[in-house]
This record gives sequence, structure tokens and C-alpha cells, in this order.
Amino acid sequence: MTTYKTAVLGATGMVGQRFISLLENHPWFEVTTVAASPRSAGKPYSEAVGNRWAMSTPIPKNIASLNVLAVEDDLNTIVSSVDVVFCALDMEKDDIRRIEEAYAAAGVAVISNNSAHRWTADVPMIMPEVNPEHATLIETQRKNRGWSTGLIAVKPNCSIQSYVSVLTALTGFNPVDVRVTSLQAISGAGKTFATWPEMVDNVIPFIGGEEEKSEREPMKIWGKLAKDTVTLATSPTIHATCIRVPASDGHMASVSVTVASTPSKEDILTAVTNFVNPLAEMALPSAPKQLIEYFEAEDRPQTRLDRDRENGMGVSMGRLRQVGEQEWQFIALAHNTVRGAAGGAILMAELLAAKDYIHHTR
Repeated sequence: MTTYKTAVLGATGMVGQRFISLLENHPWFEVTTVAASPRSAGKPYSEAVGNRWAMSTPIPKNIASLNVLAVEDDLNTIVSSVDVVFCALDMEKDDIRRIEEAYAAAGVAVISNNSAHRWTADVPMIMPEVNPEHATLIETQRKNRGWSTGLIAVKPNCSIQSYVSVLTALTGFNPVDVRVTSLQAISGAGKTFATWPEMVDNVIPFIGGEEEKSEREPMKIWGKLAKDTVTLATSPTIHATCIRVPASDGHMASVSVTVASTPSKEDILTAVTNFVNPLAEMALPSAPKQLIEYFEAEDRPQTRLDRDRENGMGVSMGRLRQVGEQEWQFIALAHNTVRGAAGGAILMAELLAAKDYIHHTR
């Protein structure tokens, strides 16, 4: 496959940095442009980021010297030289919607980590292993908007990545009610312990907007695509509590699920370990070989030990136990800035490229 020229919007932030780190040496996407706010524009990327680089690996040499462009002021320059943009902007939602639409109208594919367009009717929100068929909504989007090569596709919230994968594997048992408590790392707020010392030795029992996202977004992901729109799923009902905990990376979830059937523990584990991955035959570069891994040890998964499984793209599960005739509990874990953010968006872009929705236009 020919390499796509790529820009990262919001390149100096936490998720933007993760995009740049993950896209280093990517076989399909070559970062040739970085863009951020006007205060960073005109500076070499390494200078614009300064001491805020938060990744464990150094800034890629080919990126460090790139001059940062302004997301809006330099839009024409950016779209004239790239095929796809990864959006990691941290701005007001109305501004992000306007910017993403401007880039797509100019003919590029917009792959967004942001929530601004998650509830736009003709914009697919995709977890590639769960609802890849929603990519066909792009055809409706282009028809609606008169776009030929441009598109907008979004990934869902980082907090749902682990348990939505597991619950999808349990679909055959008809989950009807889910109660989840997510224990979310500080990188989900774009922070490190150096920039958020108040989180050291601390837990905050509220994260603005997260509980609504955790309860609503799975309904669109599990929704049925028909008549050029997504009809939201109505089951299971999800009740979420979202808590910020002093971990650098990795969102853990404690889940209780009530199912309509009466599976055994072996039935559930078989469903999880034999989950049919619709990406299995597509050879996408970022796709994990095994999406969900179950740990038998009672003290696993652990955030620090298991968040990087499958290069951060895997989901870990453990502590499956029956607590009622039809109620089961388990722990799930996913890396929030890899699987849950930049990595999930890159995998979605790979899916769209493999399905010929992303075009070489430059």
C-alpha cells in the first residue's frame, strides 16, 4: 500500500504526542505536517513542545525539526500537502466541528479523537473490532455534504474501550444491565504527575462528562446501520461511575453485568477467548493479534503490568465471578491513550484505508 501523507492537528498536546509516537515508522501513514495553536506556529516541533514531551521514547528526529503550522490560519497549506489528518485538538466543541468540517470539505480524511462529532448523524463512531460496518455511513456523509474524497470519522471515548469489547463478546448471552466503575489514569486529562501534583496520593470521584459518555456512546457503537443512519441500541442499560486515580496511563473498569441467559463461567470464558475479530484477515498494522486476554491470576490485570499488552492495543480481563443467578462481575483494562485514543484512531484509519475510503489526493 502506498504511504498516505499525514498531518497531526493538536500535535503538541498529550494525544497529539501519542499520535506522533505511534506513527513513527508506520507503514501506511507518514507524518509530514504538524499543526497546533497560533502560539506554537512557526516554531520547530521540538521547541514548541519543549519540556512537555510526555512519551517514553524521544521525539522522532524527522518530526522534531518540522515547523509547526497553525491549524486554522494555515489550513490551505496543510490540505494541499496531505491526504489525511488526525485530529487531537483541545478546543471548544463548536470550533472543532467547524475545523474538522473545513478540512473534510477541502478533500482530506479527518480521523478524530475528539468528541465534537460523535453524535453527528452522518459521522460514524467506530471501534474497529466491534462495528466496522458503520464505515459505510461515510457514503451517506459524502452524499449529504457533496464531498468526493473528504470524510470525518471519530473514535469513541477512552473510558469505554475495555468493557465494551468484553460485553460485545458476551452478546450471545443477552446482557440487559451493566454497572461499571472506571478507574481512569491522569493522562486521560492530558496530565502527568509533574503537571498535576495534586493527583499524587489522591483519588477524585468525579470526571466531568465521562459518565454520560460511558453510558451513551456504546449505544451508538452497538446500533444498527439501516436507511443511511444508525439506530441506537436499546440494551443493555449502562450505569457508570468514573473516578480519577493516581496512575499515569491505563483505564481500569470494574463491571457487573446481568444477562438474560444462564451461562456458566466456562461459557463466558469461551465466548471471550473465541471472540470473532472481524479484522482478523485484514492484516491491519495496528490490530492486536488477540483483542481480549483473560488472566486467571486473582490480582490481574494490573494497570502497570498489563496496559501495554499488544503494544497497548489489547484489552485485558480478569476476576470473572458469579454474584447472582444471572449476574457476573469482572475487571477489564485498556491503555487509554493508545487503545483508547491515538492508537484506536490509527486503527480506524487503517480500516478506512483498507476499505478504500481514504484516497491519495496530493
